[in-house]
Amino acid sequence: MNSFWQDVRYSLRMIAKAPGFAAIAILTLALGIGANTTIFSWINSALLNPVPGLASPSEVVALTLSKPGDNPFPLTYPDLEALRDGQKSFAGITACGFATMSLTGKGKPERVWGMVASANYFDVLGVRPMLGRGFLPAEDEKPGGAPVAVISFRLWQTHFGANPAMVGQAIEINQRPYTIVGVTPAVFQGSQTGVRTDIWVPIMMEEQMMPQGDLLHDHHYFWLLAFGRLKPGVAPEQAQEEMTLAVKREAKNYPEEHKGHDSVTVYPLWRNPFGLNYFLATLLPMLMAIAGLVLLLACANVANLMLVRAVGRRREIAIRISMGASRWRLVRQLLVESLMLALAGGVVALLITFWTTGTLMKFMPTADYPIWLSVQADRRVLLATLVISVLTGVIFGILPALRASGDAPIAVLKEDTGKASGGPRKARLTSGLVVAQISLSLLLLICAGLFIRSVMSAQQINPGFNSHNVLIASYDLFTAGHSDASGAEFDRQLVAKLEALPGIQSVALSSRVPLRFDGGSTSVKPEGYVSQANESMETQVAIITQNYFQTMQIPMVKGRDFALQDTKSSQRAVIVTEAFVDRFWPHQEALGKQLNSDLTHEWFTVVGVAHDTKVNGLNEKPMPFVYLPLSQVYRSSMDILARTTGDPLTFAKTVENTIHELNADLVVFDVTSLELSEQITSFPQRIAGTFVGAFGLLALVLAAVGIYGVTAYTTRQRTHEIGVRIALGASKDDILRLVLGHGLQLTFVGVGLGLAVSFALTRFLSSLLLGVTSTDVVTFSSVAILLCAVALFACFIPARRAMRVDPMVALRYE
Repeated sequence: MNSFWQDVRYSLRMIAKAPGFAAIAILTLALGIGANTTIFSWINSALLNPVPGLASPSEVVALTLSKPGDNPFPLTYPDLEALRDGQKSFAGITACGFATMSLTGKGKPERVWGMVASANYFDVLGVRPMLGRGFLPAEDEKPGGAPVAVISFRLWQTHFGANPAMVGQAIEINQRPYTIVGVTPAVFQGSQTGVRTDIWVPIMMEEQMMPQGDLLHDHHYFWLLAFGRLKPGVAPEQAQEEMTLAVKREAKNYPEEHKGHDSVTVYPLWRNPFGLNYFLATLLPMLMAIAGLVLLLACANVANLMLVRAVGRRREIAIRISMGASRWRLVRQLLVESLMLALAGGVVALLITFWTTGTLMKFMPTADYPIWLSVQADRRVLLATLVISVLTGVIFGILPALRASGDAPIAVLKEDTGKASGGPRKARLTSGLVVAQISLSLLLLICAGLFIRSVMSAQQINPGFNSHNVLIASYDLFTAGHSDASGAEFDRQLVAKLEALPGIQSVALSSRVPLRFDGGSTSVKPEGYVSQANESMETQVAIITQNYFQTMQIPMVKGRDFALQDTKSSQRAVIVTEAFVDRFWPHQEALGKQLNSDLTHEWFTVVGVAHDTKVNGLNEKPMPFVYLPLSQVYRSSMDILARTTGDPLTFAKTVENTIHELNADLVVFDVTSLELSEQITSFPQRIAGTFVGAFGLLALVLAAVGIYGVTAYTTRQRTHEIGVRIALGASKDDILRLVLGHGLQLTFVGVGLGLAVSFALTRFLSSLLLGVTSTDVVTFSSVAILLCAVALFACFIPARRAMRVDPMVALRYE
């Protein structure tokens, strides 16, 4: 141990003697380590600890209706009962469903995001309220018989002033009284990763919380997010098999409702498909891999610096070996020096990480959804920083240490001081490291180029509608206490008032906005179509008013838009998309055909065929879609879509005032433009483009420094040779070609290897790219040319210096 501390003190003295070298090495390592610890802090929050506040979270899994690899679906309440009753794999199964609520009774109503949850929700998750209690088993028995609520720590602080006496007090939700029975701990923000919940009420109260009516007996409406706590010794695969058997038994009793939904998939929490981690589970590991390449590049750069520095210490090391020091002792001492540099870099990287951890949330889309993810540098991040720093020190230090201690001391001591260059072996090693740097830099730059091109291409993709100059505003009449009849009248009056406003070209209402997290589907039975066994008939749906297609500027292929004559008493009307026709009625006339929707269990006649649009993502293929008229299928929660003559956000206040003229207490939310709303679907690409772009820029700088360093070093070692060439008549152009040739030779080898590696690896980015292939020729060729140009410039500086060499001085160099 004493010898170790001697090595530490000696290393610190040697580092202090070369402050310039130490500063460059520490900064380079800090950037490489900081990139990794930043991404790790995100992975730690989103994937390693996706739901903070749970007891033994590894035992908790999410359950969905789907086969592994298929599109997951939530459960119906009857499905939950079928899975829960008589099962043996779980200590408990619980479920919850999102519900937007309105806190009323005092002042202006306040919109909050809540959940209806089964009574064992907190018990299964292992969450103990900090005040009061959770739900009781008796509160899971009688529909409408449990008007109690558990509130979040955040709501308790912000809305109720952290009053401990609030437990047992009454509050008003959706204009109905509820009793607060508990407050959750501060760390628990809900069971869905990245989505904050503020109020929980028993699932038996769903009819008062959700406008869809009685969902406790509905076999068609998939709305429940289910969780289970595995019993000790039970594997997820075993539980999945038991749950699938249970849902197949349920499917025999209700075969139509379970077409395509007769299997269960068990997910670990970090892969729960109904949380923010659904988007981050692919993105963050990919960013971590790219950050690892940045760290390798930094290691190669510092290793080259260490090799160059070792040249000046060859005589010192040779003397120590001659005096009896073993090679292992010298290697250890040199590695300790590398570790000191790496740990110093780790400290700086940790400071960078404290600053960059919060940047992830800045990329999250601005929307009504309460997106929340607590990203912080906790003990796990500190430990990761230490481990990465130590590994980094070993990686960049081992080769220089072995190389520096491997020379025969007699040969080194016989050299003149000016000749202590390290010889051809050292030159080959530094050249090899430069080739590796260039290859890694090219790979990083190509990844950055692909993501930047992807973001640019996303802006050029035609979504099938015109998002320019369209204002969005949302409201929910159910939470305001409107009945279906009064709500329908409110919608009619609102549209008429908005259409009369100056600067408003057209107005429509819709139950969803395309390319947003909105959802909505219905199981359909198209006339004359015979479905295959277990074929899912679930189809995307939007409920709209007339002028929707005019407002969104979606072309009608044939037929007509909805009109005033489409009323409750008239024939039911539906508009379908081209993709719907292609799937269910290929080569047939769609107008006049009928389909049945499980939303009302009525038959709708096709009156129009609309052009396909993007629904959930810009990279999706056209999918079947149906539009139903609001005048025949009422929905309380609607989005206003208003096409304006100018910047839509300048009309926001006017639209809000118009709404409040009809209902002063109605909460208006998610007021934005359609163009801004579209950015929700591309936020993974924007995160990747920004950070991979920054990594690529860093890689370009490190590559330039690396090629410059090795060219300058080899040029200096060839000073005598260059003097001889000039003395024998070589021109400046000859010297320029000589120096540039060596640097460009390394560059071309590195670029060739980098292109081959990039071609093999970038295919793993395909799922994150929009409008560009993973082997895009423009990106590959542009990056290769850019890197060659930078390398040429880096080589030109020492080449220009070599051209100015005085042959008389050069001949005396050695």
